[in-house]
Amino acid sequence: MTPTKKTTPKSEEKPVKKAVVKKAVPKPEVVVVGETAPAIASPDAKVLAAGEFIYAIGRRKSAVAKTKLWTGGKGEITVNGRAYTAYFPVYQLQETLIDALRTVGQDGKVTIAIETMGGGQRGQAEAARLGISRALIELNPNYRQSLKKLGYLMRDPREKERKKYGLKKARKGSQWAKR
Repeated sequence: MTPTKKTTPKSEEKPVKKAVVKKAVPKPEVVVVGETAPAIASPDAKVLAAGEFIYAIGRRKSAVAKTKLWTGGKGEITVNGRAYTAYFPVYQLQETLIDALRTVGQDGKVTIAIETMGGGQRGQAEAARLGISRALIELNPNYRQSLKKLGYLMRDPREKERKKYGLKKARKGSQWAKR
């Protein structure tokens, strides 16, 4: 007699796989520069009395911008006592300055006075944007997420390196000659 192989039905040989159920994950909301997000009325929002303002400082490289923000008013933005369009004649710098306001939907609703010093025009514009962003967060903490996502709360710490003794500049030395 030859040994016979015991056969089992195929359904018993392989374990049955269970169906995997995937849960729908909500997609994060993305704010595009230039689009205005609706102003969110929240209990966290600060209400300023007449004459009160929010003070914030923004810095970039060696530029410093002291920002004062009032709610209401005519929605004017002044830089060193002049309109921001006159102080920053380049359109790109004007847009840089008001990007934070547009992102949270506050352009034309708040009055801002900025005092800038040091650095160049781009440094001053981006320092002012940081100051405006910080003031807006103090006004309403819910604005933080959209401003942070766009990088408006990041300080640019780069500054010019100092000149070293025996060199022409910070790292540039004199050219070496063999003879």
